[in-house]
Amino acid sequence: MNNHTERHPKNTPPQHVLDLEPGSTGADWHRHLNGGGWVYRTAWAADTAYVGPNAVVCGSAWVYGDAIVSGRAVIRDSAVVSGNAIVRDRAEVSGNAWVYGDAEVFGNAVVCGSAEVRGDAEVSGTAKVGGNARIGGGTIL
Repeated sequence: MNNHTERHPKNTPPQHVLDLEPGSTGADWHRHLNGGGWVYRTAWAADTAYVGPNAVVCGSAWVYGDAIVSGRAVIRDSAVVSGNAIVRDRAEVSGNAWVYGDAEVFGNAVVCGSAEVRGDAEVSGTAKVGGNARIGGGTIL
């Protein structure tokens, strides 16, 4: 056995997931049917969306349409990811932010506040889009 491997029963979230919702227990979380990612009891991910096995949807966030959340991405607070949007790697969407259309957020990028990333826009690396920013079209950050 590799000493660096976390071992958890299949339906028990690892500590880093529990820490996203202080005071939560394993009973507050469930595995998403399409991808096996972690969804908190007050968040929602549609069956049509994909939430990968290490991805997290928490707070009162929504993921719907054919959206993909993968890697160790986190969708939290009241954020929304919809349409064909992709959030992957270690990216985070938080606050009241929206990522939709065919937009992609990846790397260690953050979309927060009341920002919107839409259309074919890409936010990557360590870019941060926040406040009331609106990114769309083919914009690449």
